[in-house]
Amino acid sequence: MITIDITGRSPIYEQICRGICGDIAKGILKENDRIPAARALAKELGLNPNTVAKAYGILERDGIIYSVAGKGCFVAKHEGKADKRLTEEFEQKAVDALKAGVSEQTLIDIVKASAEKVKGENG
Repeated sequence: MITIDITGRSPIYEQICRGICGDIAKGILKENDRIPAARALAKELGLNPNTVAKAYGILERDGIIYSVAGKGCFVAKHEGKADKRLTEEFEQKAVDALKAGVSEQTLIDIVKASAEKVKGENG
């Protein structure tokens, strides 16, 4: 399920990309599963259809989804591309934090705390 934070700093189309990649990484969406049409997802999330179409275009360009004319968009063969997309942003933020003087141990502690939080949410 994709959730959008309209007050966040991250562009909405990036949040959509992250949401779909997250669903693929978690196994919620599997190879050849159909994803909602851009207009349907836009209506569900209360967004402009062009925003969703932009996200879908990026995901297709990155090989995470593919489209079939007249049929819709589907999850491409899972080759770790969704995982890679999710981790690239994290890696860049970690590099930025280290360059700014945040200690390696602080980042490790944050990752561990985040993992415990997720484990707690998932029961």
